[in-house]
Amino acid sequence: MTNPTEILPGVIFHSYLSAMRKEKVGFLGHNTLVLQVSGLFKMQTASEIISMTKGDMLLIRKNQLAEITKIPLENEDYQTIVICLEDSFLGQIALEEQIEINNTYSGSQNVLIPTNEFLRGFFQSVMPYVRNSEGKIAKALGMLKVKEAVYLLINTLPELKDFLFDFSEPHKVDLEKFMLSNFHYNISVEKFAQLTGRSLASFKRDFQRTFGMAPRQWLQERRLNEARHLIETKNKKPSAIYLDLGFETLSHFSHSFKKRFGKAPTGISSI
Repeated sequence: MTNPTEILPGVIFHSYLSAMRKEKVGFLGHNTLVLQVSGLFKMQTASEIISMTKGDMLLIRKNQLAEITKIPLENEDYQTIVICLEDSFLGQIALEEQIEINNTYSGSQNVLIPTNEFLRGFFQSVMPYVRNSEGKIAKALGMLKVKEAVYLLINTLPELKDFLFDFSEPHKVDLEKFMLSNFHYNISVEKFAQLTGRSLASFKRDFQRTFGMAPRQWLQERRLNEARHLIETKNKKPSAIYLDLGFETLSHFSHSFKKRFGKAPTGISSI
């Protein structure tokens, strides 16, 4: 998520805005708990779309690609509290509590947490830090709040032990299927390798075998071909699609498009 206020640096964040905002979040490297204070939260991955409103909680699985849309509702600003659950911290809890880690997690990648009295109480206990975010929470106290969140999640859904305490590396996934679903995310080739369960060398080797070209070249061509399709058949404007296709700036997109097709994207006629 882009530029949230840090309540506990690197761990607890507060996101607030008063206008709709879409974010190409890209790589989510850690398990993350999102508490929806107000407004509408929408997250889209390659396989699902999840929505949350006031009072909802979502546990997001690490090593994913996602797009998040933040939408204020009528008479209600958008606010979330985001708690990052890093493997190093979860590993510490597993050691302290002697939690046995026997299984590789294979369930849902994103879990809406059913609310209960304990979780509602935790939600309310974090709010004073949000309302007074100019004064950073003490680290020791902040980490206790994060640990409390982990215990309450496991108490609510015991099966989340496998979700939270699976420290195995991502298994090797179908490269072609994954890349065709996620080519539009602006992340590095190294991250694509990690997400598909490969070393960088193995990723490049498998990629060449699958697509007949290097990853960067294929990503550029796939994004530009998709852009041309959207402009010609969907009447999309270049300014409306370049970010969604993994380009950082409109000028970079226009230059690449013209170099590939001989025309600026604004000169392509729609059908």
